[in-house]
Amino acid sequence: MNKELGVWTYQNCALVLIDYQKEMFDSIRSETTAALADLNVRLLAKTAKAFGVPLVLSTVGVAYKINSPTVPSIAAELSGVEPIDRTSMNAFEDRAFSEAVKKTGRKRLIVGGLHTEICLTFAVVQALKNGYDVMFVTDAVGGRSQVAHRTAIERMAHAGAVPNTALAVTTELFRDWASPLADKAREVIYWYFGAVPKVAPEVGV
Repeated sequence: MNKELGVWTYQNCALVLIDYQKEMFDSIRSETTAALADLNVRLLAKTAKAFGVPLVLSTVGVAYKINSPTVPSIAAELSGVEPIDRTSMNAFEDRAFSEAVKKTGRKRLIVGGLHTEICLTFAVVQALKNGYDVMFVTDAVGGRSQVAHRTAIERMAHAGAVPNTALAVTTELFRDWASPLADKAREVIYWYFGAVPKVAPEVGV
């Protein structure tokens, strides 16, 4: 199934960000640290804004005072994007969320969410069932344990979703330094190169 998908472009994708809230970040115990996941989500948000990619943002349990809103570092990159608050762990079981994704007009979804094994996985497998192509961003997510995170990645990949990493998403969406997006891409990528060593010196950029 995956071999039919080919490379993705900024013209045919929407970015979906799910549950980047303090309570979720606090319990990440998998290979990507909470700080690096936060940075990589901000890279995705900057990429979407720079390339004009539609973006859907969701939270869970804010209205019920179970969880806090989107963390400020990520919310700051999403001015003008209204979060859709849910009670459901599967975001696609929330009508407002499903309608917002549909209204993007895009059939390819790049998805990040916390935790990997719960709200990300449930949304990804449901989106596939609903007829979307789905890419999930492995270094912009995290699980409550390494085994939970890895098992979720295997489940999503077996279901037909495509794994990728945040910087690779950025470069895949424009792919050509002679394209009209080159200057915007360069600005976003250079921002990332400057920011990532402060969070994860071992990441070779």
